[in-house]
Amino acid sequence: MGDFVSTVEQVNGAVNGFVWGLPMLILLVGTGILMTILTKVFQISHFSHWVKNTIGGIFKDKHVTAHTGKEDTQISQFQSLCTALAATIGTGNIAGVAAAILSGGPGAIFWMWIVAFFGMMTNFAENVLGIYYRRRNSRNEWCGGAMYYLKYGLGEKKGCAQIGAVLAVMFSSFCVIASFGIGNMSQINSIAANMNSAFGISHFITGFVLMILAGLVIVGGLKRIASVTERLVPFMAIIYVVGALVIVILNADQIGPVFVSIIKGAFGMKAVGGGIVGSGVAYAVQWGMKRGVFSNEAGLGSSVMVHSSSNVREPVVQGMWGIFEVFADTIIVCSLTAFAVLSCGIVDLNTGAVLSDQVSTALVAEAFSTVYGRSGAAFIAIAILFFAFSTVLGWSQYGSRGFEYLFGTKSTRYFKFIFVAFIMIGATMDLTLAWDLSDTFNGLMAIPNLIGVIALSGTVMKITRNYVDRKILGKKVKPMLSAVDEIQELHEQEISA
Repeated sequence: MGDFVSTVEQVNGAVNGFVWGLPMLILLVGTGILMTILTKVFQISHFSHWVKNTIGGIFKDKHVTAHTGKEDTQISQFQSLCTALAATIGTGNIAGVAAAILSGGPGAIFWMWIVAFFGMMTNFAENVLGIYYRRRNSRNEWCGGAMYYLKYGLGEKKGCAQIGAVLAVMFSSFCVIASFGIGNMSQINSIAANMNSAFGISHFITGFVLMILAGLVIVGGLKRIASVTERLVPFMAIIYVVGALVIVILNADQIGPVFVSIIKGAFGMKAVGGGIVGSGVAYAVQWGMKRGVFSNEAGLGSSVMVHSSSNVREPVVQGMWGIFEVFADTIIVCSLTAFAVLSCGIVDLNTGAVLSDQVSTALVAEAFSTVYGRSGAAFIAIAILFFAFSTVLGWSQYGSRGFEYLFGTKSTRYFKFIFVAFIMIGATMDLTLAWDLSDTFNGLMAIPNLIGVIALSGTVMKITRNYVDRKILGKKVKPMLSAVDEIQELHEQEISA
């Protein structure tokens, strides 16, 4: 058994190294750069517009938060965002940021920002395509995601029907497997370990309680998940942001030096003391980008599966929610974690050396303890509980959508029961390998998804231009809302002709 595990680890290490090597990171960032150029830097040029129509709309537009009726299988725009954020705001915002600093130095944070900046437009493109190519299932629920725009978008291009269908199956398969890793066992294991460390609660008890709670939510389907996450996500995000912000404010005199350390580390510049900040530019780039993608998931094609269930009609409107999702996850939450860690004295800002023997989550807990004392570790343990549990809820929906595409709508009940059962396994096992497998299948999900986004980038550009012309410039042009509607219209025109 030991030889088998060792072989699996070696094979996974090789695959993981390939998946998350330089070519993959170039593909991820390159896709974001492409979409930024094609949409004329939408995330900046129309900053006020997307802020007004996303987070601003919550307070002004009742349609953003309005719940759909019991008979309606759609969810609101705000619910779709919260469910997506539930899956993205997880251990990556705490443990992932700490891992980036430990392995890549403070400079890794700069590259995390770069990934987020361009990732906003990758996520935008995914959501635009998700709404545009979505379909209704047998329960009259909207189903969208990379598998649908691969099959019905890429697949409709001349000579691409087969490759589109194959890539859709590949994406769905990787998604299902990844949901048990990044979306379940790894998250639950982090919760169990932190609850045991902070409060002495056994892994078994933590696993059992979480399995029951998750089962009550997950088996109820998307609307119940959305109902829980729209309450849980704002609460947990605000509490954590306030807690981290207090640390940054109390160490306000360190904000300047932290910025300098991040910039120097990002480009491998000489530090004041003559050393090299962090581990050098190569490690800073690799770990910043890798942890950035792991945190906000832009390019993986995951959150679009929930965004596509929104009651919105305009693809670009849901695309703007995708921009805000990445902005909130990385630019706000991850940055605050980084500044809390870097400003409290446990990292030498001149050399980038970590002055603590703590790793991962414990490093962030030590940073919080400098202000909150012993309760700092408890605070982080509770934050991990909320963040990671919400990730489990969100990823249960992703895996369910992938499973549905592969085996049909009725089969999802079996997936949900298996998914819930794996929560206990995640709480009671040593899952070092599971974390590595999570990274691997995350990367494998991204490959077919990014192929689809790049191949359909022209469609995203046309839909965005159409929206800007109508909604911002006030031109009277025909809206581009759904590929299904356009196909139906062409069919009717052919019949009438």
